[in-house]
Amino acid sequence: MSAVPLLKVRDVSKFYGSRIGCRNVSFELYPGEVLAVVGESGSGKTTLLSCLSTRLMPSSGMIEYHMRDGQYRDLAHMGEAARRFLMRTDWGFVHQNPADGLRMTVSAGANVGERLMAVGDRHYGNIRASASDWLRRVEIGEDRIDDQPRAFSGGMRQRLQIARNLVTSPRLVFMDEPTGGLDVSVQARLLDLVRGLVHDLGLAAIIVTHDLAVARLLSHRMMVMKDGAVIEQGLTDRVLDDPREPYTQLLVSSILQV
Repeated sequence: MSAVPLLKVRDVSKFYGSRIGCRNVSFELYPGEVLAVVGESGSGKTTLLSCLSTRLMPSSGMIEYHMRDGQYRDLAHMGEAARRFLMRTDWGFVHQNPADGLRMTVSAGANVGERLMAVGDRHYGNIRASASDWLRRVEIGEDRIDDQPRAFSGGMRQRLQIARNLVTSPRLVFMDEPTGGLDVSVQARLLDLVRGLVHDLGLAAIIVTHDLAVARLLSHRMMVMKDGAVIEQGLTDRVLDDPREPYTQLLVSSILQV
């Protein structure tokens, strides 16, 4: 793991009038590290993810990203075109609802190929070969390359969304409840797939989830949020096996009682 942070977050807050989305969140994320942000609905974790991924601009604070040229850029002062390019190339975003991250009326191959075209690939044969390879890697039959995502199951759509995001070899992937809405057996298969890909590709990832089992399986480090603030953070096993804050203890005990 690199000694240079990929993402530096300092005192990030987001307010909606008098309502707090998130407040004074600070952390650093390193290449190859997976951070889980956990908490109940309304805890602020999704607002934080939206700020980190530039879908929302924070009300205050600083988010710096280590660009491929070795320089840090403050995302709040990056132009809209530059942020969009970053999202299409160096970053990925896996939505809870795969329909939000896919084009449902074009083929599976075209969904994957669009990302390659965004980084300048114009050779049809190369694009199709890469799309076919990535379908295989996410366990979708290559014979489905010309099928539209609306013909896929929920689990297949989510795997296609992952392929679409990873084909350009991003360095940072944001995941918003990636297993939400899937049945247990499909969740388990998807989690195994994600864990393998993150490890093999050396990705950094920020995963928002209310499911502590997902956090334990995928993440190195955890942040627990409540009422917009981070109340506990540390290595995932430490937080889950020896939670220090009463709220974290309650979250862990509620899982154990299920």
